[in-house]
Amino acid sequence: MKIIIVGCGKIGSTLAEQLSSEHHDLVVIDTNPQKIQQLSESIDVMGIVDNGASINVLSDAGIEDAHLLIAVTGSDELNLLCCVIAKKVSKCHTIARVRNPLYNKERNFIRKSLGITMIINPELASAIEISRLLRFPSAIELDTFAKGRVELLKFKLLPEFRLSGMSVMEIVDKLRCHILICGVERGDEVFIPSGNFILQDNDLISIMASPKNSAAFFKKVGIHTHQVKNALIVGGGTLGYYLAALLIDLKIKVRIVENNPTRCQQLSELLPEATVICGDGTDKKLLLQEGLTQTEAFITLTNMDEENIFLSLFAKKNSKAKLVTKVNRIAFDDIIDGLDIGSVIYPKYITADYIIQYVRAMENSLSSSNVETLYHILDNQAEALEFSVKEASSVTDIPLSQLDLKENLLIACINRNGSIHIPRGQDMIQIGDTVIIVTSIKGLNDLKDILKK
Repeated sequence: MKIIIVGCGKIGSTLAEQLSSEHHDLVVIDTNPQKIQQLSESIDVMGIVDNGASINVLSDAGIEDAHLLIAVTGSDELNLLCCVIAKKVSKCHTIARVRNPLYNKERNFIRKSLGITMIINPELASAIEISRLLRFPSAIELDTFAKGRVELLKFKLLPEFRLSGMSVMEIVDKLRCHILICGVERGDEVFIPSGNFILQDNDLISIMASPKNSAAFFKKVGIHTHQVKNALIVGGGTLGYYLAALLIDLKIKVRIVENNPTRCQQLSELLPEATVICGDGTDKKLLLQEGLTQTEAFITLTNMDEENIFLSLFAKKNSKAKLVTKVNRIAFDDIIDGLDIGSVIYPKYITADYIIQYVRAMENSLSSSNVETLYHILDNQAEALEFSVKEASSVTDIPLSQLDLKENLLIACINRNGSIHIPRGQDMIQIGDTVIIVTSIKGLNDLKDILKK
């Protein structure tokens, strides 16, 4: 597809890199020549240094025959204007990043009245991700498929689980749970494990299961699975506001530490059910006084990655809380992944994943692609894809054990009329199913792509 991206900040650059790897025809627009040069040198894109809200600039970018325009500049209004102009001169789909909470309350009206296909809010998307984790605090990451009927959960294999040295097959047989271990991260290595793969303590394990079966598995292993009852948030910005509002709806008691008095007053008015503490979130004495040692969740959402990381390390030492750490600087993710700071949230990755999922959905209608859902998993080195089986093919009505599958690929789950199956060798894929594939092979567009040529 031909895609135009306006704005080459963290989200725009991340999107360009991921969409380029999937061989889309990309044009990027930004007023900063350095950003355009950096992208043009690292990936195959056409770069334009100019204002993306100009009709002449969009015409130079080829808006008339583009399939999609994505506006992710730092200005909500500029993003909306880019999309409106694009819709006036072409039939392309449009996506706008809109962050202001005021606009968020009116997003459906804005989207329909301006003809914008999709509005994405990075802070709200990140808040939803964090709230999901706090409903299942033992998970480091949690993604859902099949409209919530299937979960992909990541957790750390600790010595007290007594599973080290056992193979994947032995663990499943021993615990008698309908789950599939579909990914293992060990240091810098990532594995799509076979049944003979041996697990080790401190591995990061990703499992696929229905919510009921994943809860049963974690109970047998001895992992706490109940929603947290209270949370201490450091940082009362837009993300902190969205998260607090979601947690309050979940009946979770919320305390917010914010150092800006004016913002504290705003939060008190917007969130009367929350306790707002006006103070320095990096003050160790203040955190201890405000219940750090007793809180069940500790979330660091300041605008400084270093503060968030050090605060989480301090909380790790002084509490047993579920830790969530916001990080913006993607360049350091390999270092951060080595730190024991709980669930690390990258708003740029989350936003990019939402948009990539939409791009894949567009491909469904423009080509033979049948990808319904996509998540980047295992430290972004693998994908979990949900395919819709709409017609008979070389993979249907044949026992899975007889399919000549590509390496580093697992058929993780079959959803048949809402019934979830963790497949075995004699199971077959049928028309009408949705099938979840976990693989380190990037860019699969059709279920038939799982077979060796």
